[in-house]
Amino acid sequence: MNLFNFQKYMPGEGTLMVVIASFIGLAAGFANILFRSTEEFVRHMIFEGGLTQIFGEEGLSVFHSGDVFLFKGFGPAVLLLPLIPIIGMILLIPLAYFYPGEVNGYGFTKFLRKVNLEGGRIKFRTIILKTLSTSLTIGTGGSAGVEGPIAQVGGAVGSQVGQFFRVSGDRMKVYIAAGCAGGIGAMFNAPMAGVFFASEIVLLGTYEISSFSALVISSAIATVVARATYGESPAFPIPDYQLVNPMMEIPLYVLMGIIIGIVAVIHIKFFYQVRDRCQDIKINPYVKPIMGAAVIGVIGIFFPQIMGDGYFYIEKVLHGEGVLWVMLALIFVKIAATAITLGTGGAGGVFAPALFIGAMIGGAFGGVCHMLFPGMVAGPGAYAAVGIGAFLGATTHSPLTAIFLLFEMTGNYQIIIPVMLASIIGTVVAKHLHHDSIDTVDFSREGIDIHEGRETAIMRSLKVGIAMSEDVDFISERANVNQLLKIFSMAEDSFYFPVLAETGPKAGRMMGIISLQDVKAILHDEELRLSATVGNICARKVVTLTPSDNLYDAMTQFVVKGIEEIPVVESKDEMWVVGMLKRREVIAAYNREVLKRGISEKTASFKIS
Repeated sequence: MNLFNFQKYMPGEGTLMVVIASFIGLAAGFANILFRSTEEFVRHMIFEGGLTQIFGEEGLSVFHSGDVFLFKGFGPAVLLLPLIPIIGMILLIPLAYFYPGEVNGYGFTKFLRKVNLEGGRIKFRTIILKTLSTSLTIGTGGSAGVEGPIAQVGGAVGSQVGQFFRVSGDRMKVYIAAGCAGGIGAMFNAPMAGVFFASEIVLLGTYEISSFSALVISSAIATVVARATYGESPAFPIPDYQLVNPMMEIPLYVLMGIIIGIVAVIHIKFFYQVRDRCQDIKINPYVKPIMGAAVIGVIGIFFPQIMGDGYFYIEKVLHGEGVLWVMLALIFVKIAATAITLGTGGAGGVFAPALFIGAMIGGAFGGVCHMLFPGMVAGPGAYAAVGIGAFLGATTHSPLTAIFLLFEMTGNYQIIIPVMLASIIGTVVAKHLHHDSIDTVDFSREGIDIHEGRETAIMRSLKVGIAMSEDVDFISERANVNQLLKIFSMAEDSFYFPVLAETGPKAGRMMGIISLQDVKAILHDEELRLSATVGNICARKVVTLTPSDNLYDAMTQFVVKGIEEIPVVESKDEMWVVGMLKRREVIAAYNREVLKRGISEKTASFKIS
């Protein structure tokens, strides 16, 4: 007899979740400090040090002034500027060599794949690799952002905790999302933005109250750690703007939202076109980032604002100090620079470039409005602030993240209404023109709708060709029923047979399918059974698949038609039968893939759920 019931003294599920989420937030906060310190060290030593070496002591102040055309003040010496980002990409080579596929390019899509499709097992070295590679890219002038990588660093922290406790797949996703929330919250000093980033982008908008509480706790703890180190000011403070004339300005913000949605689609399409072209270039992969860095350096001679994350110029635009034609030009120059940096193999994210582009769109739009309606609308800085949130929402299809980010940065209820309108309208327009966000294009190219869930995504990623059986019994259209019954008696596990045309231009091709059900109707009519041919009684309207179709579509046909086998043909036009697909083979292929990816929850010997 037990004198004590120790079970009742053990922490419950809710308490355990709070403790673990707090630890993840604490670790994510310190990882954020490490990340920012590394990036600041690289920027100070290489970028700022390089500017000082090239241009002298005044070079750094001139660069951060936001003026264009550096060569006007420094002459031929400015031609050395591309050497700074080139040095960063040269230093990136050892990381890319020893850890291929984990360093170069825009890695957030791969991260989403790991979280939502592959069980969320992220290696500890991701924390180190993302910190170093992103710092070497952005800290030397590459046009990219730190927010995507810091989310991956935080997610890696959460994954390590999940692997330590050997949790189930669903709980692993929560821990990773909690780490991402902590990373983003700490980076922007905006805990609610971190929560909605994790829920909208990482968890794809599917979460429960229990998981939401973990995100809130982690983001809050990580933000506290960041504030204790860097203070309470946001990433870039936004002046306290207000609506001057709501009846006039609200329609203007709506129009700006439409423009932002269109530009967001241009940004997404151009980003992937450049990346695809760069991948097709047949040169050493370690040389491509260096070439991209050289291009960024040349662009930086004319538009230095695009180098790095560009936060210094965003602040100038938010304070109404942007030049109209410069802001208009920077919209497209930054789009190109970001695509080149990440497309050629630089490391980083697209979050900061989205904020930059949005600020330029808003600032330019506000500048035009201020010229047309002087004294009747707010200054360009107000529109720039709204543009930051709207373009971020339109590019990532995450309007709530954008809305809460701007609200936490401003604390201003007046500007939140324009942000809500422009963000939602921008996102709707972008979705209407282009189904994918900047994070989901690769999934759609593979036929995967990542928002449908892990099971559906796995089914869509598998092709009919890997599951079908090529051992097929055919029967001629001229065969009689007795011959058919003989084939049925010899068949081991198949009761559907393709019927082939014997003569004519389509000889040898499938013209129908026969099953035991078709034969039952005439078994008791001896005269009809002796006179009928297979071609007379077979089904002519046949559901077919091709080897390139996915198993999700195949299973849909099985369910809708209520059948067990479907013939697989070479193409819909040429009905050459190449195999048969059985329902059970689809299920078996799915189970094999689940085990292969290591995401079966039954494999965990110890769970916290």
